[in-house]
Amino acid sequence: MSDTRIAIVTGASRGIGKAISIRLAKEGRHIALVSRSAGPLAEVKHAIESAGGKASVFATDVADNKAFAEAIEKIASDLGRIDILVNNAGITKDGLILRMSDDDWNAVVQTNLTSCFVAIRAAARHMMRGKFGRIINISSTSGVVGNAGQANYAAAKAGLIGLSKTVARELGGKNITCNVVAPGFIETDMTAGLPPEIKERIQQMMAIKRLGVSEDIAAAVAYLTADDAGYVTGQTLCIDGGMTMC
Repeated sequence: MSDTRIAIVTGASRGIGKAISIRLAKEGRHIALVSRSAGPLAEVKHAIESAGGKASVFATDVADNKAFAEAIEKIASDLGRIDILVNNAGITKDGLILRMSDDDWNAVVQTNLTSCFVAIRAAARHMMRGKFGRIINISSTSGVVGNAGQANYAAAKAGLIGLSKTVARELGGKNITCNVVAPGFIETDMTAGLPPEIKERIQQMMAIKRLGVSEDIAAAVAYLTADDAGYVTGQTLCIDGGMTMC
C-alpha cells in the first residue's frame, strides 16, 4: 500500500472545494474529487496532475445517501485507504422563514448536514483501520451567528458544528480528529452576484477590509489535515477577516 495519504474532498469542482483540492495535492495527498458532474472534476484533476499531483474523479450526488455511501466505499477500494475527509459540498436556498418551503428546508439540510453524517460514518471505519484520520467539515459563520434569510442554511451549518464536536469526542481515542472551518464572505460563485454596495458594507464589518478568497480556506484546511495538528480537535476555526470574532 502506498504511503500517500488519500483525501476525499466533496464539492471539489469549483470554488472553495477546488482550492482545497489543489492545496492538499500540493501537500502530497492523493485527492479523491467528489461532485455531481464528472466534467468539471476532470478539469480539476487535470490541473492537479499538470502540477505534479495525484487525483481521481468520483462523480456522485452527495444528497443521495445510498449513492454517496457507495462512492465512499469505492474510493476506499480503488485507492486502498481513506485518511482525510473534507466535507465541503453545500447549497443555498435562501428565503425568509415565513416564506420558506418544506422542500427548500429539506434540500439544504440534506446536502449541507446529512451528507456529512453519511460520509463520516462511512469513512471513519476506514480511518480506524488505518489508525489515522482527519475530518474537516466546512461550515459557515452563518452557522455561528445566524443570518436573516438563511434559516435552513444556518441551521444545517450550526448542526455541522455540533456533529463535529461529537465525532471528535467519539473518535479521538482512535487518532482521528474532527474540526470545523467556518468561512465568512469568500469570493466564490455564491457571492459573485452580490451588488457592489453590499460587498462594501460587508467589508466595513471586518477587521481585515477585504473579502476572503478560496485559498484562505484551503490554507486552514491544509493545517488541520497535517500531522502538526494532531492535538487539535472539536474546534471551529472562523476564517472571516475578523467579522465575527468567534
